[in-house]
Amino acid sequence: MNPDIIFNDPSFIDLTLDSRSVSFENPSGDRGSGGKSHGGRKGSPNKFLNPGEKVVLANLKGPGVIRHIWMTFPPMKPELMRAVWMEAFYDHSKDPSISVPCLDFFGLPHGRPVPYTSALTTAQEGRGFNTYLPIPFNESIRIELTNSASRRIPLYYQIDYTLRPDIPKDTGYLHVTFRRENPTVIKQDFVIADGFMGPGRFIGCAIGIRVLDKEQFWYGEGEVKMYMDEDTSLPTICGTGLEDYVGTAWGMDSHIAPMAGVPLMVKDPDSQDPNPDFVSFYRWHLPDPVIFRKKIKVTIQQIGFSIIPKGEEKKATVLEKAGKIAGRGLNLSENPSIHATGIFERIDDYCATAFVYLQNPQAVPRLTLDSALSDIERLAYEKAGPFETMLEMTQ
Repeated sequence: MNPDIIFNDPSFIDLTLDSRSVSFENPSGDRGSGGKSHGGRKGSPNKFLNPGEKVVLANLKGPGVIRHIWMTFPPMKPELMRAVWMEAFYDHSKDPSISVPCLDFFGLPHGRPVPYTSALTTAQEGRGFNTYLPIPFNESIRIELTNSASRRIPLYYQIDYTLRPDIPKDTGYLHVTFRRENPTVIKQDFVIADGFMGPGRFIGCAIGIRVLDKEQFWYGEGEVKMYMDEDTSLPTICGTGLEDYVGTAWGMDSHIAPMAGVPLMVKDPDSQDPNPDFVSFYRWHLPDPVIFRKKIKVTIQQIGFSIIPKGEEKKATVLEKAGKIAGRGLNLSENPSIHATGIFERIDDYCATAFVYLQNPQAVPRLTLDSALSDIERLAYEKAGPFETMLEMTQ
């Protein structure tokens, strides 16, 4: 039996596993080597990273599986939070298979940490970042973190892993990529994941949206589509709408659940606009596996819903001439105050972190930091939290 299956039974004592951990207290993960500094009295729990400084979090020889990563760094402005990023390299490769901002890796787009808990990732109290995604490695794995923020930061982390005699042939290597399109192109679906060569498994994604089109009543009518293997113009898996993919319905507000949720919803409390300025969601495909043999492409449409009031019929004509009317077209209303309703093509700012297991290690596109950091600054109504304010006073 696969030891990883047995491992899920907490009563099973698997003596083939060698339990280890790396942190600044034991960077090598060697047995009996933790807490050497200052006589073991909490000598090296963290490290201060200067702007532009890179640190190796783990450089491990396999076979093994990383079981848990915990990390924290101080709350800062969004563009500084997102400038802390990480890469992972398998089997001595010069090219990364994970290249992503740290917060996005933990399911938090837009550089805005908030408290949430999911089946695979958590942000406890919005400042303790955890992932429980297994990260198998065969020959080796090297994980690097870079502080590209403009200020010095303290970093704390711990990576818990197990060594083992071998890795089963059907085990996948975790690959994580970050994409952003700011703004999207009308009628061109935003790509969440692409370029992965199977066999593999799409395990899920964390999506961030900066809502740009405020003319429409609702931004989230776009369908998630998964093109697998021989699919060309049409996908095998086709959703029914953004909030439906997240597991909710009739619009979407902040909430969390094990397999999908919406941790972040940034709205002006004094605005009558029903749309948020920033929103994020996650979706994990655990009980509903998405397996592909050759390749996969996952996309989401930019389509919204709107209401055209009586007396504004010309607006419908303008939208039609612009080619923005989508789906079945306009639905004329019997409501005396409404001319029509319908779904419409739109343009917004989308980013996505995709999590994919592949049977063989593969290079992924490296993070483009300028793209990740643009247009995520705090808005006028957003305020720094008391913890951030206190820490800034100590700098």
